[in-house]
Amino acid sequence: MDRHAARRAVWALVIAGAAGFMTALDNLVVTTALPSVRADLGGTPEDLEWTVSAYTLTYAVLLMPGAALGDRFGRRRLFGLGLLVFTGASAAAALAPGIGGLIAARAVQGAGAAVMTPIALTLLTAATPPERRGTAFGIWGAVNGLAVAAGPLVGGGLTEYVSWHWIFWLNVPVGLLLFPLVRLRTAESYAPGARLDLRGTLLVSTGLFGIVFAVVNVNAHGWTGGRVLTGLIAGGLLLVAFVRHCSARENPVLPLRLFRNRAFSGVNAAGLLMFFGMFGSIFLLGQFLQNVGGWTPTEAGLRMLPWTGMPLLVAPLAGRLADRFGGRIVVVCGLALQATGLTLYALTVSVDLPYAAQLPALIAGGTGMALYFAPASALVMASVPAAEQGIASGAHSALRELGGAFGVAVLGSVFAARGGYGSPQRFVDGIAPALWAGAAGVALAAVAAALALRPAPAPAVPEPAADREPAGV
Repeated sequence: MDRHAARRAVWALVIAGAAGFMTALDNLVVTTALPSVRADLGGTPEDLEWTVSAYTLTYAVLLMPGAALGDRFGRRRLFGLGLLVFTGASAAAALAPGIGGLIAARAVQGAGAAVMTPIALTLLTAATPPERRGTAFGIWGAVNGLAVAAGPLVGGGLTEYVSWHWIFWLNVPVGLLLFPLVRLRTAESYAPGARLDLRGTLLVSTGLFGIVFAVVNVNAHGWTGGRVLTGLIAGGLLLVAFVRHCSARENPVLPLRLFRNRAFSGVNAAGLLMFFGMFGSIFLLGQFLQNVGGWTPTEAGLRMLPWTGMPLLVAPLAGRLADRFGGRIVVVCGLALQATGLTLYALTVSVDLPYAAQLPALIAGGTGMALYFAPASALVMASVPAAEQGIASGAHSALRELGGAFGVAVLGSVFAARGGYGSPQRFVDGIAPALWAGAAGVALAAVAAALALRPAPAPAVPEPAADREPAGV
């Protein structure tokens, strides 16, 4: 690789890493600041939930349209626009005069993040030679892992020692510094022949909106609640119509033929199931450390670092292993290790479980998560032609977010059915079966990846004509 190409790859990694850090951080940073937000702005418990869910909702719904718009109108242009939207919405969240304004700003933040995320991966893939992509995605995964690990700590620390407003102000200087780098250090690119599929974009966006809106309301309204059932049914029907539309259209927003590729469909199925088990479990484990262990949100975040912080250490190694041995074996091992960590937690969880006894499960789960992230993203991008990498990245990210939303809803429902918040023992009674459900989801992800990513059998080679018996002998 020549010096110019190497510099381009480094700048693409810096830009993609910084964008990924900001968007991943804002998924979790607000959770530990909610008591202070309520003290300043008021609002009901449901309002506070929506300060988290509004971001998740627009982020999940707009990932695929964001990728399609980048393919059609220019990836660098749309990435810069998404960055400006995200940065401006961060400032609006910091200045919000009331809880309604904060929820609205969080929704706009999610929209900006949805445009940036899939395009960042496309820019990184295009700028990095194939033999270096595993390492590049490993570093990118480590940066995202740092954001996941730092989210609760940054939110708790800034809220405790400065002000909750600074969890949003933090994005503004980063965004303003990053924007000129995007303009100066990345090349504009388009997907050849890309056309904007307005009908397909509308169907997939509204369908995903219905599904995600329903699942983020499950904890407040139950699976049989009117808004939950309406969202699930309407969203499901719209997604069925979307599939039919994509089957009939020549150039749809999501070409269904991509799913005929075993690697693409396998990694996406594994990603949906892995996020189902991982996000639902982390959602409950963070509360376990506070409600049963008795630690503050910041202390609980520190004790989650053996899980959430492991990608920072392991993801670069995972990328190098994928470059050397192939991403398939690394992904399957990572998923199996994460399922093992959740199983260990489910087997040992109790009211008086010491923190030292939790470390093997936390380390195993975090190491498995780190081994999965970078190779899985590289496998998705390698499974499709370069012209379709943007939409492939958007579809992969959307399915993962959908899996995470369902994981929180389903594991939360299992927890509520078998336990509750009334006492530490009630919490343990609920979290144990929920963790078993999470472990089962990740184990299924490992099976899906192992089956779908297995090497195809080599085609039979016909014998040379000279070695065959002459006809009629």
